[in-house]
Amino acid sequence: MKKSKKIHHLSDEEFSELRAGAEEALAHAQGKKVTLRTRSVLRRQKPLAFTPSRIRSIRRRLNVSQPVFAQLLYVTKATASKWEQGLRKPSGSALRLLEIAEKQPHVLVQD
Repeated sequence: MKKSKKIHHLSDEEFSELRAGAEEALAHAQGKKVTLRTRSVLRRQKPLAFTPSRIRSIRRRLNVSQPVFAQLLYVTKATASKWEQGLRKPSGSALRLLEIAEKQPHVLVQD
């Protein structure tokens, strides 16, 4: 014998909420109603590659050792060391973070 599923009957309030949501979705899809704020943001260009000497210069300007520099950037000491030796190149968010460290070092280190 097959077990029958219980059917949930919507209350008037539940049905009204469901209908209102469907009407809002339809209005949005038709471009009639925009409920979200939209903002355009100028996208900055990807930072240029950092040379080993440029990275070393940032660290020296911060007046910190390689291990401390690595901690400030949330990378391993080995990674920071390889950047300075030219064995690896920073990419992605590391490039942006190095750019910030170069332009506004006070953001990383509090006096």
